[in-house]
Amino acid sequence: MLQANYAFPRHYKVLVTCWRRARFSSNVISSAANLSPTFLGRARALTVEHAELSDQLAKNYDVNIAKKVGELSPTITALSEWEQASSVSDLSTTGRHLSLQFEKSLLELQQLLGDPATDTELRSIAAEELAGSSQSLEETTIRLKSSLLPVHEFAHLPCLIEVRPGVGGSEAGLFAGDLLRMYQAFCKRHGLRASILKLDETEGAGNESQVQEAILEIENDGAYGTLRCEAGVHRVQRVPATESKGRTHTSAVSVLVLPSFPSTGADEMTQNSFNDPASDYYIDPTEVRTDVMRARGAGGQHVNTTDSAVRLTHIPTNTVVAIQDSRSQHKNREKAWHILRSRIAQARREAREEEMARLRASIIGVSGTGRGDKIRTYNWSQQRVTDHRSGITLHHLDDVLEGGSSLDEVMLSVRSWMTEKELQALDADEVSGEAGKTS
Repeated sequence: MLQANYAFPRHYKVLVTCWRRARFSSNVISSAANLSPTFLGRARALTVEHAELSDQLAKNYDVNIAKKVGELSPTITALSEWEQASSVSDLSTTGRHLSLQFEKSLLELQQLLGDPATDTELRSIAAEELAGSSQSLEETTIRLKSSLLPVHEFAHLPCLIEVRPGVGGSEAGLFAGDLLRMYQAFCKRHGLRASILKLDETEGAGNESQVQEAILEIENDGAYGTLRCEAGVHRVQRVPATESKGRTHTSAVSVLVLPSFPSTGADEMTQNSFNDPASDYYIDPTEVRTDVMRARGAGGQHVNTTDSAVRLTHIPTNTVVAIQDSRSQHKNREKAWHILRSRIAQARREAREEEMARLRASIIGVSGTGRGDKIRTYNWSQQRVTDHRSGITLHHLDDVLEGGSSLDEVMLSVRSWMTEKELQALDADEVSGEAGKTS
């Protein structure tokens, strides 16, 4: 299975840097080290559950129990490291602040640094110890909080990447093709199975193909968790080949990343069942209108005589999917249902996330970024790629567009940014919960 964070140690270092830049003040005892009783209690409850499941596993091996034990292990390890870093010896302690022992140690080090009588060597030792202790606590706190973040419910699934040109005319269509090839190269370099489900192109100036719509499926498990950070509007700034005066044009391409649900084996899945009305990707067949028609475009006599094209319309949401890639109406119908389920499930997921974002915005004072926001800029003249979420800027444009390691670095920084935002939301939930208890 492809892991959502396939380079976790590096991802973790980036996350620590982002977190410090966003939250930490100049105070030595960081607010990030302050764990609420609820937060700490949750981690310790999982420790008890881990111990109980481990005992059961020792007596009688069970695949599901073993899986659950493995899922809990990062939290158990992180809690142990946090307790060691903050010198917490009493496991029943559930207070918000650091232990008195740790605070006393930091205070003593600060006093040594502030005392003019402290000799140079001792001052150097104190400064090094103070920085090391604070950094260790910050890092273990972030690791503990990260381990308690709920895993995205679709992170384990394959995914679909839909690429469509936006503003910018023919240049946007050309750049859509660049992005499609970038994701194909990325998949090839990482050994991911990628196939094109749909590709609509037109011929532009200079016989260059312009992408009107492309849907790329990545079949590996966990692909959605890795690539969902790519969803949004990608902006390109370059001089088009047809520009005679050398002026830079700005165009945009929309990239949508959807979880891809299996078309078979639904009976083997529990919450993720096509037949379960409670699941995100359940669609009532009576709410879908199916139209079949003759395929349009190049293709000779077959196109004009065979009703192979399929168009599905989800009536409640007016979501339309049209497929004519195959000569088989049956195959086109399967593809159309596959894409329709993915779009409806993603829309339902986004509706829930938007509602939660509205609730959290009143606490953290910021609004979430929507799909329409520009997430990344590709500047040809400067050979620059800037992601506007994580703030990373690289001057390795060619390597990014070739799906190279520079693209890995950009995506890694964005996943770290996403985790940072989730941590802030988790903190906001804790603050809201405690406020409710005291009111």
